[in-house]
Amino acid sequence: MATRTSRSSAHARTRRLHDSRAWRSLARGGFAVNGLLHILIGIIALGLVLPGSGGGEADPSGALQSLASTPFGGILIWIVSVGLAALGLWLIVDGILDRTDNDAAKKIGIAIAKGLTYLALSASALRIALGGSTSSSGDAQSATATLLQAPAGVVLVVITGLVVLGIGVYFIAKGVRKDFLDDIRTPSGQIGTAVTALGVTGYAAKGIALLAVGGLVVSAAVASDSARSTGLDGALRSLLELPFGAVILSVVAIGLMAYGVYCFARARYATLD
Repeated sequence: MATRTSRSSAHARTRRLHDSRAWRSLARGGFAVNGLLHILIGIIALGLVLPGSGGGEADPSGALQSLASTPFGGILIWIVSVGLAALGLWLIVDGILDRTDNDAAKKIGIAIAKGLTYLALSASALRIALGGSTSSSGDAQSATATLLQAPAGVVLVVITGLVVLGIGVYFIAKGVRKDFLDDIRTPSGQIGTAVTALGVTGYAAKGIALLAVGGLVVSAAVASDSARSTGLDGALRSLLELPFGAVILSVVAIGLMAYGVYCFARARYATLD
């Protein structure tokens, strides 16, 4: 009985924290800083198309390094770290609370995965804020190398690549079907139309980028070469090798920027119930 009462009390405290205006404001700030990172990634990726360009990594670490190099970059990186951490924790708690429907386990798993992703980004920002450095491409190669050395490592890397490919398909489908509108209170009029267009374009572009990432991971498994798993930056650069690669990369880069702007809209209109 005491245990049940203790759990009920803990659940009530968690619910109050989850519903607090302060934490919700921080979570909305997390959506905004996530949008800023995607805009920066898109800008860096677009720069890869220009002759003689190619400086910086078109991934979260490159975006963070770019942000840190700006005036007041040190302060901005701390803000980004706090915002992403708050958003990650909010998503995890929100996924766990009040999940009583038939898809509860699936929704909890997705929420936790998203939350951990934002917490990892927050940790990367924190390392930069403390004077360190981070490389998404290097981390991807290191993780792939570790998996390849494990028993049945090739299978594990293939599974990882297939999971990333599945996430890419999920993003594309969410954009095309406009399922992202379930996450926000869509404003009326031209603003709502613009937000919807940004969401469709942004989700599709991010999905395509993730398909490229997943493809490189599978390629690394098939070749048993961790160097092929280069993360988002390498995936975007690989698009240049395709027919009309410059056009494709430009479209994806603009789409990533559109996703970033959508994230700002989500910060304003997100349903955080």
